[in-house]
Amino acid sequence: NDRPPIELHDLMELVPLDGGPVPVEEVEPAAAIAKRFSTGAMSHGSLSKEAHETLSEAMNLLGARSNCGEGGEDPARFRTRGQPTGDRNSKVKQIASGRFGVTPEYAAYADELQIKVAQGSKPGEGGQLPGHKVSDEIARLRHTQPGVTLISPPPHHDIYSIEDLAQLIFDLKQVNGAEVSVKLVAEDGVGTVAAGVVKALADVVHVSGANGGTGASPLSSIKHAGMPWEVGLADTQAALVDNDLRGRVRVRVDGGFMTGRHVVIAALLGADEFSFGTAAMIAEGCIMLRACHRDTCKPGIATQRPNLRANFAGTPEGVAAYMLFVAEEARQLVASLGFRSVDEAVGRVECIRQRLTGNPRADAVDLLHLLQAPAEPGAVRHFVETHPMQRPRSDLGDQLLADAFRPLWDGQDVELAYPISTRDRAIGAALGGALALEFGEDHPPATAHVRFTGSAGRSFGSFLTAGVTLDLCGEANDYVGKSMGGGRIVVTAPENDAGSPVLAGNTCLYGATGGEVFVAGSVGERFAVRNSGAIAVVEGAGDHCWEYMTGGTVVVLGPVGHNLGAGMTGGSAFVWDPRSRLLPRLNSALVEAERPLPEDMEELRWLVEHHAELTGSARAAELLKDWEAAGDLMWHVVPLDRVRRIEQGGASRVGSSA
Repeated sequence: NDRPPIELHDLMELVPLDGGPVPVEEVEPAAAIAKRFSTGAMSHGSLSKEAHETLSEAMNLLGARSNCGEGGEDPARFRTRGQPTGDRNSKVKQIASGRFGVTPEYAAYADELQIKVAQGSKPGEGGQLPGHKVSDEIARLRHTQPGVTLISPPPHHDIYSIEDLAQLIFDLKQVNGAEVSVKLVAEDGVGTVAAGVVKALADVVHVSGANGGTGASPLSSIKHAGMPWEVGLADTQAALVDNDLRGRVRVRVDGGFMTGRHVVIAALLGADEFSFGTAAMIAEGCIMLRACHRDTCKPGIATQRPNLRANFAGTPEGVAAYMLFVAEEARQLVASLGFRSVDEAVGRVECIRQRLTGNPRADAVDLLHLLQAPAEPGAVRHFVETHPMQRPRSDLGDQLLADAFRPLWDGQDVELAYPISTRDRAIGAALGGALALEFGEDHPPATAHVRFTGSAGRSFGSFLTAGVTLDLCGEANDYVGKSMGGGRIVVTAPENDAGSPVLAGNTCLYGATGGEVFVAGSVGERFAVRNSGAIAVVEGAGDHCWEYMTGGTVVVLGPVGHNLGAGMTGGSAFVWDPRSRLLPRLNSALVEAERPLPEDMEELRWLVEHHAELTGSARAAELLKDWEAAGDLMWHVVPLDRVRRIEQGGASRVGSSA
């Protein structure tokens, strides 16, 4: 706390209220302050299993929150939720652009779902995990391929505007009614973005500072990191207060927090909650080797190597004790300022003034714009209560949950039918979340077949789980089957539809980990982006099909767009290409097209027959009439690594027969 000025808060000093300090005994206890703490979003993958679970258990002991990061979480940890000791379930589960490990069960076990729009260490970039840290365990949890470097896309492909963000927030709130936070980075103008986030009905705005998360970032990212957390927090606070939005949202901040003074300065600048990353790791044994990206962490914290993980010596009690010490220091500082709770201190920026250091360069920094109190004296400066409209529900989705869940629980098959319109969004998410919470990835004891007629709104069938079939006669908007983990979606055109129908919008099957989709028509752009296990048959697709795909099978029985298979490292795709347009439209960096092998043709025929049976597709029926001729026009698109494995396997068989 007395170091030479290095960061902006080093140039700030605390000023007590006019009434002077209060006895520390009158201030809320440290245990209550610690409930405002959370860990930084460090994934299981960047951290070892032992280190990751220790942080979760420590924060659960305190009644605080751990953030699992964007790497998913082992379902075995979900089952420990609520235990007095040994609770390894992370309360905050992150939804990042790569959607790694995002399943219906993952979302159902969250107290808070965090949408990571940016992070302080590398704004404008996604998360990165080197291939040598992607072990079999990490690949299983992330539904990817072992040894393949994982880089989340810079954007979420379902967020290109504040309205899109509002849709994702709506989708997530249908799954289990959890709070939703949005993580932003401290930068110029972040306050304007934060105001949009609150209007999109988020519950928490998280501002990440430049010091956060630099452990495994490339040098190019670290050197172009975000701005100091003090700047981003002050801008966010000012924008929310000026727009009369501050009272309905909690503001959280991170950026190298280590002491109680950090907590109090952040509270005075407007933060309700505080997140610790590096300090939490040090509390469990990190010795700052700064080799997080090399998988050579000696204390066993930031590595996946079993021999190094065996060195891990951290304990949940040790991390919890550190957090309580920080909270106690913050408590004493709050008392010295004349407040009786952190809540009273939030936003009271008049209790900070710029400290003169005697260093001309340091004293030349002007902090006036960070330390300005609101122009309106009575303005709300801290979180007060959640507004009812921040709990949006889909009426039809809730009706489906009410009608289908109990029969499925009782083991009774059920058939339902409803009209649907574009106002009906995220249909199936509430039912999927409830089934995932009860049955996990297992099939419930019965099935539900639900028929819809009309035009479905966005995110139809999102977070769907096993045992449920959604049969839509009509068309669906964007994001069909987003993050589905099981079940089946069938989309067919109305009887009076003419021509070649486009029956589903953009970014369908985004981050899906299981289930089936059959569409008797074309779909929009970015079909099956980040698909990790779903099976799909469609009759045409736009640009960027199979982007970042890591698992599953996709069949396209019709025309395709450009840039196909960009970033695809797993799974496979089949394309019926009568006009010979596939090859020039393929992104050949990571995939290759070849004629299907006989065993692949058997799988393909079964999928086309299934498609014809479920949808009544005229195109599928026509292809099946002369399957041999259709096979001559088929291409099998697979990742280059898989092609090499097939070639090596063929060569070894030839060698052994010789």
